[in-house]
Amino acid sequence: MTREEILDRLQKYEWTDIEFKEAARAAPKSVYETVSAFANTAGGWLVFGVRDDGGSFEVAGVIEVDKVQNEFLSTLRSRQKVNRSIDVGEDVAEADGKTLLVFHIPEASRSEKPVYLDGSINRSFIRRGGNDERCTLVEIERFLRDAATDRYDEQAFEEVDAADCFDEDSVSWYRRVLGDRSSRRHRNMNDLDFLHDWGFAVSRGDHLIPTRAAILIFGRLRYVRQILPRPVVDLQFIEADFDLLYPEQRWSDRFVAEENLIQTWLMLAERYMRHAEHPFQMDAVTLRRDDEPPDYMAFREAALNLLLHQDYGDRSRKASIRVFRDQTVFWNPGDAFAPTEELLDPTEKDVRNPSIVAAFRRIGLSEQAGSGMRMIFRNWQELGYLPPAIGNDKARKTFELRLLREELLAPQQQRFQATLDVELDHAQTRLFALACRLGAVGLMEAKAIAGHTEPTARAVLNALADQGLLQPLASGTRYELAASIEEKLGTFLSSTSSEDGADSLSESAGAESIAEELDEHRRLILDLCETPKSLLELMEHVGMTHRTFFRRRHLQPLVEAGFIRMTNPARPQAANQRYILTDAGRGVRAAQTGDGL
Repeated sequence: MTREEILDRLQKYEWTDIEFKEAARAAPKSVYETVSAFANTAGGWLVFGVRDDGGSFEVAGVIEVDKVQNEFLSTLRSRQKVNRSIDVGEDVAEADGKTLLVFHIPEASRSEKPVYLDGSINRSFIRRGGNDERCTLVEIERFLRDAATDRYDEQAFEEVDAADCFDEDSVSWYRRVLGDRSSRRHRNMNDLDFLHDWGFAVSRGDHLIPTRAAILIFGRLRYVRQILPRPVVDLQFIEADFDLLYPEQRWSDRFVAEENLIQTWLMLAERYMRHAEHPFQMDAVTLRRDDEPPDYMAFREAALNLLLHQDYGDRSRKASIRVFRDQTVFWNPGDAFAPTEELLDPTEKDVRNPSIVAAFRRIGLSEQAGSGMRMIFRNWQELGYLPPAIGNDKARKTFELRLLREELLAPQQQRFQATLDVELDHAQTRLFALACRLGAVGLMEAKAIAGHTEPTARAVLNALADQGLLQPLASGTRYELAASIEEKLGTFLSSTSSEDGADSLSESAGAESIAEELDEHRRLILDLCETPKSLLELMEHVGMTHRTFFRRRHLQPLVEAGFIRMTNPARPQAANQRYILTDAGRGVRAAQTGDGL
C-alpha cells in the first residue's frame, strides 16, 4: 500500500481490508484479533501510527519504530500468540513528517483456517465491515469442514446399507446418459455393482455402504434428509423488479427441492422451461436444447454451479434462486475457494465437492474445469446485458451470482460516447460503458467484458487510460473515470431526458424536479433511510461500488433537496455519519408509492 493510498483511506473509513492502530510504542493487544480476522477472511492491511479521534483519523506516528516492528513480527512468527506462522509483508511510510508502519496480512490457505489466538480455537475471528468479530461455533465448523483433507462429500455414510438407499429412477437416468456418452462396459452390471465400480459405494466387510455424494446424487428422499435436513434449493419466481420488491410481496411460483440432486436438477429445468418467455423443447434425457440460446445456457450453468458447489454440511442455510423481472439471483451457502478475481481464469479450481462435480462432469452436465463461470459470462454478454455480478463473501462463507437483465449499451450511453472524440473497439466500448455506470472498474470487470485472460483485460484497461477516459488508481489494479469524463458525463445526464430510463437528474435540480424524476436508485435510498443508514450500507443495497460517483449522482441531490438529512452535518466525513429520511422525504416517498392518496 502506497503513501498516497494510506492518506486517501485516512480521509474515509476502516473497512474489510484496512485497520488503523496508534501503536506509538507497542502493538495493542487487539491487533492480533485483526490479524486473525484478516487471515480468516480475505487478507488486509494494518497501519501503525494512526490515532482514532472520535471517528476521524489523525497521523500520530510510531515513536519506537524498531521496537514495535520487531516485537509485532516476532510474535506473529513464533506461534505463541497465533496458531499459525503469518507470512507478513512489511513496509515503512512517511506522512506529515511522521513514521507509519504498514503490514499486509495475507489470507490463510483453506487448509490453515481458522487462524486463532492463545491456543484456543474459540478465539478465531473474521472481518465484517470495519470490525473484527469472534467466530461462532457454526462458523468454526464451516472452516474445519472446508479445511479437511477428506472432503465432506467423499466420506462414507456409515449409517445405511448401500443395497437399500438408492432411488432406482435416478440411477437409471444417470446410467442412460452416461451410456450415451462413453463406453458401455457397465451395461451388464447391476446398479449396486455399477455404483461400487464408480466409487459411490465402498466396501465394509461383506457389504457396501454409500458415500455422502452418492446419497446426495442418487439417494431416496428419507436418506437425503438424514444427510441434509434442509432443502437443496428454494426456487422462486417473483413478479417485480429486485429494487422495487416490497416486504409483503410474495412469489408467484415456488419450488422447494428436497429430493436428490438428479431429481432436483430435472425439476429446476422443467420449472425454467415453464416460465420461459419463448416456449421451447429440450432433450428429455440430457435437458440440452438443440439451439442452446444464451439465456437458457447462462441459467443452466448457474443452477448447476449452485448445486455442485454449495456446502452440504451447512444444515442451517439453504440455497436459493430468485427470478425477478430484471435479474436472477443465485445464492449459495459456501464461498468459492478461489479468489473472486480468479474465477474467470481458464484454470482448474479447487472445489468443495469433488465427487459430486466429477459425477456431473462425467455425463456432460458440468463444463470442463475452469470454464463454467466463463460460459455464464460469455452467454450473458451475447444478450447485450451488464456482466453478471459476483459476491464471494469469505466472512459469511456465501456465494452470490446475479444475472442482470439490463442493457449495457443503452441508447443514452451510446449517445454520450458519440460526443467524445475517441475511437473504441467493441470491448473498449463495453468496458467504458460499464465504467460510466459504476464509476470505476478493475481486472475482474475487464475480464468479464473483454475476455477471460489477464493480459487481454489489462490491454483494454490501458487502452482506455491512454485515450484519457480512465485514470489508474494508486493500486494499479483499478481504474476510475477520468475527472474530465466524469464532469462531461454529469453535464450530459443533466441535459438529457430520461426517455431511456437513464439518470437525468442534475446535481443542482430543485426539490420539485427531483421529486418528479426519482429513479429506482433514489427511491430505494428513500426506502432504506427510514432508519439511519451509513453511506456504505446504502451503496451495498443499491449495488454500487464507487463512493464518489454514488454520492454525487444519487445521495447528495437527495440531501440538498431536503429529503434526507445527515445525523452529523457538522462533520460530513465522520465515521459515524448516517443518513435518515426527513418529513419532506416521507411525503415524496408516500406520493411515489401512492400511500398519500
